[in-house]
Amino acid sequence: MQPQSYVRDYLVQTGSLVARLDVETIGTAIEWIRAAAATGKTLYACGNGGSAQIASHMTSEMVKHASVHCKIRFKMICLADNIGTMLSYANDVDFESIFVEPLKNFAGPGDLLIAISGSGNSENVLRAVEYAKQISCKTIGLTTNEGGRLKDLVDLPLAVPSTHMGHLEDCFLLMTHILCYAFIDGAV
Repeated sequence: MQPQSYVRDYLVQTGSLVARLDVETIGTAIEWIRAAAATGKTLYACGNGGSAQIASHMTSEMVKHASVHCKIRFKMICLADNIGTMLSYANDVDFESIFVEPLKNFAGPGDLLIAISGSGNSENVLRAVEYAKQISCKTIGLTTNEGGRLKDLVDLPLAVPSTHMGHLEDCFLLMTHILCYAFIDGAV
């Protein structure tokens, strides 16, 4: 296969997935983020690998860009951003605790957790969601709808109909940009 053919195929496949994203559910996520921020609640995000980078990027967009361009100041913490804390838990407790333990220090009722997992089965992400629900946080999950426990565990799944990690992460980044730019562009 020629590289150009691969590029065309990849773009067509990704475009097909983007067209199938659930507009209503993404809109609900925007409403939940607005409601949490308007009442002074904190948003949290977590994920592993590329999902961690997407969670971190979303956090920086909300804390800086959305807060500057909106009347609401967004309080958001990416649980994957503090490598020292994560490695301390991974080394001294276990890797599955790297998100839930810091969440126990900060989260309270009414806060919102955005959990990102391409497989939908990342145990450290699932534990964070389980704890968040126990203390009455709302939970949003960006994941595949092709399997995995995350989509059935969260209150609001933003599911992508694929298991291809590249396409999943493309759609996750797009959805987080929509969630952020709804505020940056003044749409809400």
